Amino acid sequence: MRFLAISIAALASAATTVLAADEVKIEVTRAVECERKTKKGDKIEVHYRGTLQKDGTQFDASYDRGTPLGFTVGQGQVIKGWDDNLLDMCIGEKRTLTIPPAFGYGDRDMGPIPSGSTLIFETELMGIDGVEAPVSIIEKSSSNSASSAKDAATEGGKNAAASVISEAAEAVKTVLADSDGDGQEHNEL
Repeated sequence: MRFLAISIAALASAATTVLAADEVKIEVTRAVECERKTKKGDKIEVHYRGTLQKDGTQFDASYDRGTPLGFTVGQGQVIKGWDDNLLDMCIGEKRTLTIPPAFGYGDRDMGPIPSGSTLIFETELMGIDGVEAPVSIIEKSSSNSASSAKDAATEGGKNAAASVISEAAEAVKTVLADSDGDGQEHNEL
């Protein structure tokens, strides 16, 4: 019975690892504010740099050519890792996508990309067809929201500490009262 429980736990752990490995990791490296974000069916232009996760070898970069790649997002014109993860983006936003083989080229070689490769793409949305590019890019201030969260957590910690200190002070008063020598027993604690 114990062996069965250990085996089931091991299988569950392996399944979780496989599922986690088959997810695209998105890191927003420059968040920007905008009125209109990318959606399925938009013709977009993206600058990118693609490298292999295993050794960092660059296999392609639109930046080197000076021309972004244009395609219709969500229509299967690019690898699934791009199609699904360049949605809900603002012009000027940058994302780094870590794409496992299941969302890239799978088990087939593709030019300089060996089969089974995890790909890392640094991407930058340059434009959405029919959407006017902003005059200037307004970056979201993540430090402000992080700072606010930190301040709220600090304030909450201060309040909790003050409450504990207050309770401790009351307990000390009770202990001192119990040792006042009046011979009376105090059972408040």
